[in-house]
Amino acid sequence: MQADSSNLDKRKLLSAVAHGSIFISALIISIAIPIAIYFISDDSLVKENAKEAINFHLNVWLIGGVIGVLSFLTFGLVGFILAPFWFIYHWGLSALAIAHCFQQPDTMYRYPFIFRVM
Repeated sequence: MQADSSNLDKRKLLSAVAHGSIFISALIISIAIPIAIYFISDDSLVKENAKEAINFHLNVWLIGGVIGVLSFLTFGLVGFILAPFWFIYHWGLSALAIAHCFQQPDTMYRYPFIFRVM
């Protein structure tokens, strides 16, 4: 019984850390956290959550880059308009993913509206 509880706690923690690494996404190294979790973990659900977190990192960076370029081209107008939505997308969905990992550790969290590379 103790081993099952320990594995469930480990699953919750590793999945939440993989999704939570996006909060330090200003550092390019933040994607290394879910990549490391993907290769280190032997739990298939943790691996799936790590893959989804990697995909989300790539999407956040892509959208941020597009907003940055458009903002530069429009002297900040597009950035002023779209940045709040990007912020809500970036931080809000990450918070939902972490909450999901703790509340439903036996199911994978899937981000809506993202491109999945992995």
